[in-house]
Amino acid sequence: MPQQKPALALTMGEPAGIGPELTLTAWRQRSAHDAPFFVLAAPGHLASVAKTIGIDARIIETEPAEAASVIGNGLPVVPLKNAVEAAPGRPNSANAAATIESITRAVEAVHTGEARAVVTNPIAKSTLYESGFRFPGHTEFLGELATALGEPVFPVMMIWSEKLAVVPITIHLALAEAIKALDAELIKRAARIVDHEMRARFGVTRPRLAFAGLNPHAGEGGAMGREEITIIAPAIEALRAEGIDAAGPLPADTMFHAKARAAYDVALTMYHDQGLIPAKTLAFEEAVNVTLGLPFVRTSPDHGTAFDIAGKGIANPSSLIAALRLADRLTK
Repeated sequence: MPQQKPALALTMGEPAGIGPELTLTAWRQRSAHDAPFFVLAAPGHLASVAKTIGIDARIIETEPAEAASVIGNGLPVVPLKNAVEAAPGRPNSANAAATIESITRAVEAVHTGEARAVVTNPIAKSTLYESGFRFPGHTEFLGELATALGEPVFPVMMIWSEKLAVVPITIHLALAEAIKALDAELIKRAARIVDHEMRARFGVTRPRLAFAGLNPHAGEGGAMGREEITIIAPAIEALRAEGIDAAGPLPADTMFHAKARAAYDVALTMYHDQGLIPAKTLAFEEAVNVTLGLPFVRTSPDHGTAFDIAGKGIANPSSLIAALRLADRLTK
């Protein structure tokens, strides 16, 4: 009988948000075909949330290596060292240490072979900032953790669904700063990682990459901006010379209807909202945030902490379940 692969490591996320109840619901809805997972969290807090939302869940404190054998009997929880005291919908910066510990230990578990992928629940960055967290988001923090483990990386964020995969070249920057940061080297570096990961992890033999322009109508020949001429087009030409299937720059307002999407595997956009608005519009409940360019697989639901509905038992677990299933797929 083949040896079972390690379980997936699921982080706690913001304990006052919907992450804990999504975790519980995903465990309850898990089928026998789904990969086992464990969550790095506070057992008492999860038990409290389960009681609040009316889920009969046995919380099993365990070690990562034992998760696969116990998940059929209850939710495997690897306890955190930092305390968690959280009420649904009421974020508290006192929980920041536990939130960060959960992410850090999930990465360490993959690094040591105790887990095979990291799946992250949503965090509240504003709460973390109050405790001194200095990263714009999960993507950048995961890149730092990977580098600290001796593997320098360039993390690239992709929002993936069966309908659309999109990569923003600049990520968590103010729009004015994103425009300043955009250059040909950044575009080429991100595109190379996308091309490699689509081949290596997603099994696409020759990925088709479509690049959006920055300006309306992709600059309209320079009439509405020259970034397409001076930055984006030269980067695309260089990528083509390397053998990468690259198209563009294309007008962003005509890239995302069904017929246009059939012509490419990944859309690369020049700034965050240019790509994430269509991705979330088309597949809000199924879209998964995937970090490319890391030495491990990381996926996440593509939504926030939803403090307004936390603790009400109505949060939709579809995106978290999709993230768990994609992490399983990418590590098979």
